[in-house]
Amino acid sequence: MNVAVIGGGAAGFFSAINVKINYPNSHVVIFEKTKKVLTKVKVSGGGRCNVTNGTKFISELYKAYPRGGKKLKKIFEIFSTEDTFNWFESRKVPLYIQDDNRVFPKSNNSQTIIDCLLNDVEKLKIKLVLGLKVQKIKVVENQLKLIFENNIPNKNFDKIIIATGGSPKTEGLNWLKELNHTIEPPVPSLFTFNNPKNPITKLMGLVAENTLVSIQGTKLKSEGPLLITHWGFSGPAVLKTSAFGARILSQKNYLFNIQINWINEANNDKIATQLKNIIKVSPQKKLINIKPFELPERLWNYIIEKSNLPADKKWGELGKKGLNKLINLISNDIYQIKGKTTFKEEFVTCGGISLEDINLKTMESKKCKNLFFAGEIMDIDAITGGYNFQAAWSTGFIAGKLISDL
Repeated sequence: MNVAVIGGGAAGFFSAINVKINYPNSHVVIFEKTKKVLTKVKVSGGGRCNVTNGTKFISELYKAYPRGGKKLKKIFEIFSTEDTFNWFESRKVPLYIQDDNRVFPKSNNSQTIIDCLLNDVEKLKIKLVLGLKVQKIKVVENQLKLIFENNIPNKNFDKIIIATGGSPKTEGLNWLKELNHTIEPPVPSLFTFNNPKNPITKLMGLVAENTLVSIQGTKLKSEGPLLITHWGFSGPAVLKTSAFGARILSQKNYLFNIQINWINEANNDKIATQLKNIIKVSPQKKLINIKPFELPERLWNYIIEKSNLPADKKWGELGKKGLNKLINLISNDIYQIKGKTTFKEEFVTCGGISLEDINLKTMESKKCKNLFFAGEIMDIDAITGGYNFQAAWSTGFIAGKLISDL
């Protein structure tokens, strides 16, 4: 059985390895259009590679996927986060789970994961062809013909797995549309919010650990850490909001208002009670000297400044108007967002091949026999935390089984 895998990323490598494991006599070749492989693995997690997530419960795992959702349940039953853990550890790549449930190699170096995958490819005698781009696929009797760019001779295969990753533009998927696949238009997911000239950017590098971020005029909201950058806002709360709101925010042309609740407390009466208690206990203390709700010092100073209150004003002199200003900024701080920033090497897209066109039990196309899919080329994407790689491992594992009729 001759098998081609198109794409030299995580899903492509995992698919190819599992084809060879399941079908030892098959001939497997990976085609990668660039000169580098596993580039997302290299840069993931700041160069440490966030291999998967520590969540063991599938009922929780699938909720991290804005696209894919419940349809991924059966996929994760076949190859779960625990299976990923065991797969790498069985190859002498020990992993560990951080407090935030992200999983990394104990080496804290993505090269460990890359070397593991490359070693399997070499050991299993899987051929790796770099710098060769596939232009289209043609069905020829019971085989699939790969047509390459630059007049490279065509090649026939019994099975083909597409694992080319997310495409930033619909045009990049036209070669698969020609095989009658429905394309869900790709738009960016997992992006940060731009607000470069706002005074809050002077707090760049500051992390507020427990926030609630909402998009005005929508039902979008996410909680968690928020990072202030020199261009605006990032961190899990923002990235999760952008993932679940990928299409909505694209339609808004990335022009919208966000509301930040800096302490993730929706009940303003509770906020008022704690501030009034400070007034009662420490009326002579200056605003700047008591930080309520364990807010970072720089953030509290900024809130005082934005409230137009003197930093040396005494708590006992705050008054009702001053109190309401602080309550409002702590619970409902509003910013106008103008644009987004994506992570170029780690870009994630919402969209791709419609899951309706794929048999998720085998990853085989319903439109083209013997053609399979793995990874982000499908309309599957997730929030940060190792979930996107887990989808790549799981779908690659299933595609690699290639329920063969040969």
